Amino acid sequence: MNDSEQLDVDDAPSRVRISTLESLREHLQWAIELEHATLPPYLCALYSLDATRNPDAVQAVSGVFVEEMIHLALAANLLNAVGGRPVLDAPHMLPPHPRTLPHGDRSMELSLVPFGAEALEMFLRLEQPALPGAPAEGDNYETIGQFYDAIEEGLRHLCAELGESQVFCGDPARQVTVGHFAHSGGQLTAVTDLGSALAALEEIVEQGEGTARGAVWDGDQDIFHPDRNEVSHYYRFQELKLGRRYRPGDTPQSGPTGEAVVVDLAGVHPMRPDPRLADHAPGSPVRIAQEEFNKTYCVLLHQLEQAFNGNPKMLGAATGTMYALKAQAQSLMEMPDGDGTTAGPTFEYVEPELRR
Repeated sequence: MNDSEQLDVDDAPSRVRISTLESLREHLQWAIELEHATLPPYLCALYSLDATRNPDAVQAVSGVFVEEMIHLALAANLLNAVGGRPVLDAPHMLPPHPRTLPHGDRSMELSLVPFGAEALEMFLRLEQPALPGAPAEGDNYETIGQFYDAIEEGLRHLCAELGESQVFCGDPARQVTVGHFAHSGGQLTAVTDLGSALAALEEIVEQGEGTARGAVWDGDQDIFHPDRNEVSHYYRFQELKLGRRYRPGDTPQSGPTGEAVVVDLAGVHPMRPDPRLADHAPGSPVRIAQEEFNKTYCVLLHQLEQAFNGNPKMLGAATGTMYALKAQAQSLMEMPDGDGTTAGPTFEYVEPELRR
C-alpha cells in the first residue's frame, strides 16, 4: 500500500475502493444482509394494518415489501455471479431490535413498530435518496444508494483490472430468475456480466430512491394503476404521510398533488414496539405464538438460502412459508399484551435443531 492509499484508509474508511474479489464478495453479502434487515420492520407495519380500513397503506407497504424481496434476490444473484455463496440462515441475520443497518450509519435504527407516524419516518429515513453528487460509501453509508454506488465502482474497477470473465466466474445455474412475485413491476433477472450486474444495481436503487436521484418515479409501470408510472419507495411513503398521490408533473419539490390517500390510524393493531420473547413467561400463550412465528421465519431464511445456493425451486416453497407467517403474525396482533397494546412477532433466531 502506498502513502496516498494509506491516507485514504486513515482519513475516510468509507471511501476505500472495493479493489479485490474477496472485498466485492464481502460487500455483496452485506447487501444481502441490508436488504433482509428491511423485511421485519416492513412486515410488522404491514401485518398491523386492517386491510379493509387501510387498503391504500396495505397496497403501498406490501408493494415495497415484495420489491425488497426482489432486491434480496438480486443481491444474491450478484454475489453468486462473482463466485460467492449467499448466507441467510445465520444468527447474525436477526440481531435484537432496535438495530442498525449492516455496516451503515449508526444513527439509522430499525425498530419493530405498527404502522403509523413512527414507522413512516423510519421508512423515509431508510429509503432516503442520496443527494446529487453524494460520494460512494462502502461502509458507514448514509444512504442505501451510496452503498450500491460503491459496489458499482468496485465492479467497474475489477472488470477493468481483471477482465469480466475473471470477475463473473460464478455458476450461471445458481441464478434465480423465476419468482412468485406479485404487487410489483420489478424484475428479477440473471446476472452474468457487467451489463446485467449494473442493470440489477439500477433496479435496486431506482425502486428505492427513484430514477436519476431527484425523480419521483422508479421507471416501472404501476401494476395497480396501469395508466401511470410507479412511484419509488421513498415517495410512496411520502404519499401515505402527506395524504395525496403523486401525478404526472409532480416533483419532489412540489410534493404530491393528486387524489387523496386515506389512512385510518384507528384501523391499526397497536402492537407493542420491539417485542421480545423475554417479555413473557415460558409456556404463556403469547410466548408460544411468538416462538412458533420465529421457527417459521427461520425456516423461510433456510429456504431462501437454499434457493440462492443452487436450488432455485425452493423459492416456491418460501412463498408458501410467507403465507404461514402472515397468518401467525396477524394472530399475534389479535392477542392483548397489556397497557392497551397487542403482541407482535419478535424475529429472534432459532437454531435449526429447535425448529421442529
